[in-house]
Amino acid sequence: MTGKEEPKEVRKYLQQSHDRIFENNKKWAEEMQKKNPAFFKDLSAGQSPEYLWIGCSDSRIPAEAITGLDPGEMFIHRNIANLVCNVDLNVMAVVNYAVRHLKVKHIVVCGHYGCGGVKAAMTPKDMGLLNPWLRNIRDVYRLHQAELDKITDEAKKYDRLVELNVYEQCRNIIKTAAVQQCWAENEYPVVHGWVFGFADGLLKDLKFDHEGQLKEIQKIYDLTKDA
Repeated sequence: MTGKEEPKEVRKYLQQSHDRIFENNKKWAEEMQKKNPAFFKDLSAGQSPEYLWIGCSDSRIPAEAITGLDPGEMFIHRNIANLVCNVDLNVMAVVNYAVRHLKVKHIVVCGHYGCGGVKAAMTPKDMGLLNPWLRNIRDVYRLHQAELDKITDEAKKYDRLVELNVYEQCRNIIKTAAVQQCWAENEYPVVHGWVFGFADGLLKDLKFDHEGQLKEIQKIYDLTKDA
């Protein structure tokens, strides 16, 4: 809807958009039941996903759809610009639960080109309530300023900051006790950094060196030893 519609039209639209979800849900449930009569019984039994996905809240990136995975195969957390902040109890709880209880084998941080959060962080202005959140991305810029300042093409600089932001969030995951201790005991989970492109719909693997970065990080952030 665009422009100023009459109140009755607005209410009608809101009701229709609401009802559409339940119509779609009913069709989906019927289709899944036809494909696999035991699907919902199996789903009700519990979850044992192989993957933890930490992605951006952007509505254009449906994690299961672009990876071809089914319900129950991926534990998902999303926020603006796919950040992993140590003071964000939400994402810390997700990582801890996924690693210690669900025993995920892979943790994926997936950013995307054209990220509004990253773009906002590149804009030198007061963003109000967003300032503390965007500061995490601005800190990524600060860490890699020498490389980024050499890029004169703004679009390429933007894309590169998206990639570097994913890279640093992968490092933040490795700094957690849950990941370090589980890896020391089981050699999983493995942390991956990916970027999704709207231009072709493909995922780009940034080839994050999990083991190499873990060794480097544990020079300061080693949480595998008892106090």
